[in-house]
Amino acid sequence: MQRIRLRYTKRGRLRFTSHRDFQRAFERALRRAEVPMAYSAGFTPHPKVSYANAAPTGTGSEAEYLEIALTDARDPGTLRALLDESMPAGLDIIDAVEARTSGLADRLTASVWEMRLDGVSPEDARRAVDAFTAAETVEVQRKAKNGMRTFDARGAVASLEAHSAQSAAHGPQADRPTDQACAILRLVVRHVTPAVRPDDVLSGLRAVADLAPPVPAAVTRLAQGLFDEETGTVTDPLAPDREAAAPSPEISGDSAAAAAKALA
Repeated sequence: MQRIRLRYTKRGRLRFTSHRDFQRAFERALRRAEVPMAYSAGFTPHPKVSYANAAPTGTGSEAEYLEIALTDARDPGTLRALLDESMPAGLDIIDAVEARTSGLADRLTASVWEMRLDGVSPEDARRAVDAFTAAETVEVQRKAKNGMRTFDARGAVASLEAHSAQSAAHGPQADRPTDQACAILRLVVRHVTPAVRPDDVLSGLRAVADLAPPVPAAVTRLAQGLFDEETGTVTDPLAPDREAAAPSPEISGDSAAAAAKALA
């Protein structure tokens, strides 16, 4: 059985699709592309697809991950292209590797987010960011199944910066006008329990600095992966699989001769 790990996006209006909507679209794409899927056992077999840490409905993403199991081996690049052609525009399959290591979900320990705050000046955003990062704790509330839950939104935020829309123009842009005040927040959030989402950070900014965007923020996940405590960066979770698949350096003629002499 071969396992393939895929990276996909949620762009434009497709950011409003739920995780279940994506599952249905992806399973249809598997059938259209005639992927030799492995199925679970039991009375209701289903394709063996493992989803990892899906982004909330309404947020865009450049870095969603899943893993599929195949009964017959396929080239990851060819499979990626076939699946991407079968998916709606905006739900794009942008990377594929053969799984050669374990624990993909364990390598998703943090996310890099971008929040576009239309109607908020960069100066107001920076003042709010300074107040948030200076606080030891920032308590926010979120409605859960058992009622309102209070938790700290500050501890999970590894970094938070404010930029103007012009200085952040190289990143993914939301389909919004740009002829008004607009601030861009870039933040790295650790995956903790309870999960701290971008909207929780916005609630925290409102609590400590009374920052309240006049329109809902456009939120995009730029990356997710293993958080490097030393550099404060988020690494590519598929890199270990690529490294495991890389061919070993060829032994030079001199090295081969020396090895043969040693064995003689």
